[in-house]
Amino acid sequence: MEGDDFRIIVDAEENGVRHITAAPSRLVCSKLIDFDLIDGKIHNLKYLAGCNGNLQALGALLEGAPVEFALERLRGINCAGRGTSCSDQFARVLAAALERHSQGTAPGDRLA
Repeated sequence: MEGDDFRIIVDAEENGVRHITAAPSRLVCSKLIDFDLIDGKIHNLKYLAGCNGNLQALGALLEGAPVEFALERLRGINCAGRGTSCSDQFARVLAAALERHSQGTAPGDRLA
């Protein structure tokens, strides 16, 4: 699917905190998405590049939010006809990380 060229770079868990860093699709303006998952909730969401104010607001709005909330609200948001957006990329990365976890793939320090 268009926009599925994101890549999870770091997926590491320590002391109950799962830290994920991903390179989003080349179709969006942001260059990195970085966040933590603690007990099924989103924390410390930050983007490198992109629409700075909007992405800071997204991080503030999602702080402590359940993963399911973010997936429901952000999937499919389209920016400028690209078929994806920085918000949609976060949802896609989040869904991929959850799928890895449900398949029993243990988070590792670094992924290709």
